Amino acid sequence: MSCEPSSSRFVPATRRTFLQTATAATATASAMVRPLRGAEPQETLPTIRIGLVGAGGRGSGSIRDSLSINDNVHLVAVADVNPRKAEALRRRTESAFGDRVAFSDDKIYDGLDGYRRILDDPDVDLVHFTTPPGFRPRHLLEAVQAGKHIFAEKPTCVDPAGYHICRQAHALAEKNGTCIVTGTQYRRQKSYLESVQRLQEGAVGEIIGARMRYCAAGIWYRPRREGMSDVEYQIHNWMHFIWLSGDQITEQAVHNVDTMNWIMGGPPLEAYGGGGRFTRPDDSQMWDNVHVDYVYPGQKNCSFMCKQMPKTDGDNSNVIYGSEGIMTIYGGNQGSVLTDRQGNELWRTPGDIGAAYRQEHKDLVTAIVREEPIVELNETADSSLTSVMGRMAAYTGKRVTWDFVTRESTLDLFPKELSLDQELPAASFAVPGREPLV
Repeated sequence: MSCEPSSSRFVPATRRTFLQTATAATATASAMVRPLRGAEPQETLPTIRIGLVGAGGRGSGSIRDSLSINDNVHLVAVADVNPRKAEALRRRTESAFGDRVAFSDDKIYDGLDGYRRILDDPDVDLVHFTTPPGFRPRHLLEAVQAGKHIFAEKPTCVDPAGYHICRQAHALAEKNGTCIVTGTQYRRQKSYLESVQRLQEGAVGEIIGARMRYCAAGIWYRPRREGMSDVEYQIHNWMHFIWLSGDQITEQAVHNVDTMNWIMGGPPLEAYGGGGRFTRPDDSQMWDNVHVDYVYPGQKNCSFMCKQMPKTDGDNSNVIYGSEGIMTIYGGNQGSVLTDRQGNELWRTPGDIGAAYRQEHKDLVTAIVREEPIVELNETADSSLTSVMGRMAAYTGKRVTWDFVTRESTLDLFPKELSLDQELPAASFAVPGREPLV
């Protein structure tokens, strides 16, 4: 079954016309009615109908966050290769959100092409993509071609071929006026926003370099079930196959890479790295640790490390060294700390990652209703490819440049043809000096 994108999808004009009319009416009513002192204007917002593609943990989270912060969204369809996961998600969310998640069995789509039923569904305005990342670029392009608004989990690509598809999707979304918001929630976390603003205002003086880490104690592994085909097993255990996850540096640590690109104003010039594996199951392609030196414009060096190893210390932080101070921006809820070069604390703020997760969905739905499109795929694609560049450098033992990965590399990990009953032998893990740089 081919997973190549289609170019002939569209959304009926009636739904878009409805949203335009409802939004205009709301804006007019709000302008005419002065609220009582201390009260907020009461708006009747058009309902935004969501189709979810990928009913795993991240899919459950994205739907929960959107329904929690937006009163005008409904979940109307779910697609997953495993229909039992879709049915379980419907039960969980329906019990929490009632008739905002009430839809019939014929709105549950299975198989590798279930996402296409979502894109063809005129009842869907907005699609959440939370599948294994290897599917993301092609799904995104087809969704933009179908005229759908999009929430896309990170990362948005796992190889240079997927990066170019993302760039194409971004340009088309801008042309179409459709929204794409991505799951880089730290760009909406208050502690991160305040820290980056202070850095831009010169709080640490001139930025000299940085250190970023995403180190954890381990990650899940799902054994193969009897009777599973190669493709079924690899999707079931997707984290451990590089064509689906991109390895931990791309799937998980892209948050830190994205933060550094944000601070530095764009991607790095080159990467040189290494790492290896000691604790992974035999059939896993993942390394359990990766370290990369990224060089940003102005010869600013960023030392990067990610690790998933049981019984080891964790660290999720971004440390920016300046001529006059040091800013430490922690992941999760730890917040940020600014010190001078002697270690004296100058400023501190708490973190709230839960609020950031919800805010990305608030911003997305508000942009759809107001018809003020947010299209942020390019920046997330840049960060995803930066992580891929680091992985390529570590896997091959070669210096890899941004010029190479964006202009010369032919690396395309996605199978040309794919079906659930297919044999798909998996190569062993990468060994530097043997792994080719392509």
